[in-house]
Amino acid sequence: MSGSTQRRGSLERLRTGNRRAVTGLLATEGPLSRADLARGTGLSRTTVSSLVRDLIESGHVVETEDRGTPYKGGSGRPPLLVRLATPSGGVAGVDVGHRHVRVAVADRSGAILAEAETAVDVDAHGAGALDEAAKMVRAMARKAEIPMTDLQAVGMCVPAPIDRRSAQISSGILPGWRDLVPSEELERRLKIPVVADNDANLGALAELHHGAGHGTSDVIYVKVASGLGAGIILGGRLHRGTTGIAGEIGHVQLHEDGRVCRCGNRGCLETEASAPRLLSLLRPAYDDDLTTERVLELDLLGDAGVRRVLSDAGRTIGRALADLCNSLNPEMIVMGGSLGSSPAMVEGIRASLDRYAQPATAAAVRVVSGQLGDRAEVVGAVALAVARVGAI
Repeated sequence: MSGSTQRRGSLERLRTGNRRAVTGLLATEGPLSRADLARGTGLSRTTVSSLVRDLIESGHVVETEDRGTPYKGGSGRPPLLVRLATPSGGVAGVDVGHRHVRVAVADRSGAILAEAETAVDVDAHGAGALDEAAKMVRAMARKAEIPMTDLQAVGMCVPAPIDRRSAQISSGILPGWRDLVPSEELERRLKIPVVADNDANLGALAELHHGAGHGTSDVIYVKVASGLGAGIILGGRLHRGTTGIAGEIGHVQLHEDGRVCRCGNRGCLETEASAPRLLSLLRPAYDDDLTTERVLELDLLGDAGVRRVLSDAGRTIGRALADLCNSLNPEMIVMGGSLGSSPAMVEGIRASLDRYAQPATAAAVRVVSGQLGDRAEVVGAVALAVARVGAI
């Protein structure tokens, strides 16, 4: 092969990669100006303008009738926005929790058309949960009036880390999923490409693009539910780590001789501040049937006992987050999951950050409740599928 041929091949691969960066950003962020695309991808404005021109000519991108706002509130002419063309067909998002499966079917822009949830014992029955997920995808596709043959991709959320090398569940948190590769198993059932990630990562993507974190680029999303984990966004991109377990703050060790955690260690943060642990602390003083929904209601009503327990839990979580903030210097912490959005917990986390993080780091970071609630993970799964299809 001649040197000129090799150079042409290298340039074409570079342009293809740049094109995927542009379409991937449009897939997750929605309509953007050319200047926004340059800032979001790190490419030059000249390169972005050339790529957008090619994508418009090929029919992958269209200009909108709406205009954006000048950068940083400037007084210049509002810029033209471009978006991905919306072809026929759709995508699906599957949120597999510890006790539920939620499925949403959306069009190619990510607009959800049909959604449903069912209770499933996920932890112990991996194959059964995947069977149920496949059945629900088919049902929601029918409800959305999208033929299965027109579904282009499925994004899948699981409540455990996925090893980036093997695509398997990389811990013992889900005993019924040992030796399963979730994306391959669901793809085999549906005959549709499936891409999978863990729940905190997809919650982070959802809140970044469609919720409380929109407009920021350095965010930590913390999910407090049956377990406790974090999704880390750095420079606008999800940081998974070498093996895919970045953000596993639930297994930071607090006490060497503490309670045994489901991960096999003792004294993990999760054993002190997860939703099941907090409910067990509150039920003797309230009701054996106390739920997370009722706890949040009591928190909003100012119940002293509930607020004390949640605030203490927030301070405990905040101690671990302070160390993480000292290392990463984020702009925002978004709290999600069944109890993470609690005002008392958010206040406790804020107090620990102010006490334990470096003063400049603590001053720079905001702590807020997520806006998407228990739908964050399925919204993130849909966004993952959209990005998979959009990365042409």
